[in-house]
Amino acid sequence: MKVMGQKSWAKGEPLELIELPDPAPKADELRVRVRTIGVNPVDWKMRQQGPLRLAARFIAPPPPVVVGVDFMGTVDAVGSDVRDVAVGDRVAGGTMFSRGQRGSYADTVIVRGDQVVKVPHNVDDDVAGATAVAGATATLSLRELGRCPKGGRVLVLGASGGVGQLVVRLAIHMCQASVVGVCSKKNETLVRGLGCDDLIDYGAGDPLRAAKAMAPFDVVVDCAGGYSGSACRGLLKDGGRHVMVAAEGPSALFQPLAPPWSSKLVLGMPLSKNLQPVMDAMAAGALTIPVVERLPLAEAERAHELSKSMRMTGKIILFT
Repeated sequence: MKVMGQKSWAKGEPLELIELPDPAPKADELRVRVRTIGVNPVDWKMRQQGPLRLAARFIAPPPPVVVGVDFMGTVDAVGSDVRDVAVGDRVAGGTMFSRGQRGSYADTVIVRGDQVVKVPHNVDDDVAGATAVAGATATLSLRELGRCPKGGRVLVLGASGGVGQLVVRLAIHMCQASVVGVCSKKNETLVRGLGCDDLIDYGAGDPLRAAKAMAPFDVVVDCAGGYSGSACRGLLKDGGRHVMVAAEGPSALFQPLAPPWSSKLVLGMPLSKNLQPVMDAMAAGALTIPVVERLPLAEAERAHELSKSMRMTGKIILFT
């Protein structure tokens, strides 16, 4: 198998094409020949510094270091205990360092059966390959952590980003929610097209002050980061939830401890139960994931530079 990886954890070491032995799945695992890979900020953050890098160094397999989570491909081998997936199935999912797995920047991945979902025939490879992190994050933000009620009201900060767009569409599709989106003036057409009932231009002043006039909300999902936790909680109904998607740093860890304990920090675990609602919505034509750049796996470094710009309104895809 071929991977794009670093030969060590040395900071600044470039990704390069590395040949590794072809892995065989264990009893509870399956092997996927990868076609497409979604690029996420977590991929390059693990190569830099901070808690993500530290955690990965402790729990990831030994070098070479292969980053990446999202993937889509075809199953070509299954372990004896795998029941719901068969050889030849098109699947999408995410790799997990916490399970001792290498990342998805590869032509082959090994994962467990509860880390993939079957890809409907009307969902193309690129869209499916970009589903794991953004899809799981959006589902958790609205369902388990956000507890969005049917017909609820949702405020999405950073509504034009990759996760923000999915949160908007899933809030409408899963929860029949009324959604207010916060974005820049240039992205208003994009966000309105997602189905938002109202928009707030963050360039026109404090968006949380503007949102106060539209409050209260059942859920406030911060996909942008940098917003005051206390101000977000002040926009909630009694029992409402403030979900932090893009929060980083020590302050983010303390927000869930602040009364009335309504702030939640989301970690988009790419498990089947978190991905299935997204695939179901895609199959129904209720949402898609916009792909704005498509690059070969060998150009993973360029993909990371584009992702670092933080100005992409859709996903970057690598293909094998």
